[in-house]
Order: sequence, then structure tokens, then C-alpha cells
Amino acid sequence: MKLKVWFALATALALLVTVPGGCGVEKAASTVPEGTQIVLPKPARDSDTSLEEALLGRRSTRNFSEEAVTLEQVSQLLWAGQGITSTDGKRTAPSAGALYPLKVYAVIGNVAGVASGVYVYEPVTHTLTRILDGDQRQALSQAAMGQTSVKQDALDIVIAGVYDKVTSKYGERGIRFTHLEAGHAAQNICLQAVGLKLGTVTVGAFDDAGVQQALNLPEDEVTLYIIPAGNFTD
Repeated sequence: MKLKVWFALATALALLVTVPGGCGVEKAASTVPEGTQIVLPKPARDSDTSLEEALLGRRSTRNFSEEAVTLEQVSQLLWAGQGITSTDGKRTAPSAGALYPLKVYAVIGNVAGVASGVYVYEPVTHTLTRILDGDQRQALSQAAMGQTSVKQDALDIVIAGVYDKVTSKYGERGIRFTHLEAGHAAQNICLQAVGLKLGTVTVGAFDDAGVQQALNLPEDEVTLYIIPAGNFTD
């Protein structure tokens, strides 16, 4: 019963729209404007899947079903990639100098109760903020050399890096540190997906400018990874 109550509360909270100067007004997610913030369900801290089982089960999945994923699953994947794990702001993935140059986006197309669009993940508040309306999976797939997994999944997790955050301290080697950090975050996401019984695949073949345009990303952010995720077919 408690689980059902929590699920209902989490779903209702995810659909709240913050109106400037006013109170939260509940609306259907499909009607909310850009800039809407979604408070993600609290991530689980344990599961029935051991680390060893997740390592054994990690495989690249390119065939996704039309079944929607839940907001709880999205929350868990994003937390695994860049979630906060300590009171002083440390995250799930190691970062050179704790500078955290990564930006994580969720390109949502088939998440239950959530409007399609491009969302940026805010680790400190564990929230999603919509920055672009509409289903952008097709445009992202075109930028990724037409790879079908990018448009047939439930969502694409895009990892971008802001080199200046690291090169300001470490010089050109900061670029390498950013790439290493992206790899750590991506593997976390893939292992977490196994525990959620979801499929993922890491995509590195894409046109940088095309992704930038499709997702309307800031000029100082370099896309490093696209990770399609969703329920999969055998």
C-alpha cells in the first residue's frame, strides 16, 4: 500500500507546473510550456540486482519496443550518471578536481506522463527542466547517421562536456579528463539499466553540429555520448 501511495504522489509531483509569482498548478504534462521543471522521484539506493549481475548482463541493445518507460526509471538512470551522493556535492561518477564539466540531457519521446521534449538534468535538485518542446528523437537520429536505435527508443540520454570548466585548471589535459568522466557516467547508466531491465547502447557516431542544432545546445557544450534507452525486444 505504501508503494502505491508513493507512486501516486511521485506522479502527481512530476506534473506540477510552477507559475511565476504564484502557486503550483497541476496540469497534464503534455500541455506544459518550455521551462517547466519536473521534480524527479527519489532514486532507489538498493535493488535486487548485484553489481556482478549488472556487469554480466550489460549488453548493447539496438531493438527497442514501443512500451513506455516510467519517470521512476528515468530518474534512476539520470541519478546513476550524475546524481549527488554526498552532502558536499560529490557525484556517482569521479571528476578531476571535482569540477564536474558534464551536462546531461534527456531527449524524451515515450515516457509515461511526460511530454516529449529535450530536458536538462539538474543533479543538485534532481530535477528535469524542459528546454525544447516536441519529440526530437528523429532529428537526433539524423544527426547520428540515421541510426534507428536513436529514434525508436523511449528516450536518449545525451552527455555533453564543457571543456572550459576543466581546462581552466588543468590546461589541455582537461579535455582528456572530461572524456574519461563521460565514460564513467555512461557505464554507470548502462549498468543501472540492467537493474531496471531496460536496454541501452552507447553511440559515438554522430555529427557534432547536427546534434547541437537538433537539441539547441549552448555553443560551449560538446556532445560526447548519445545513449538510447528503453524497453527492448529479443
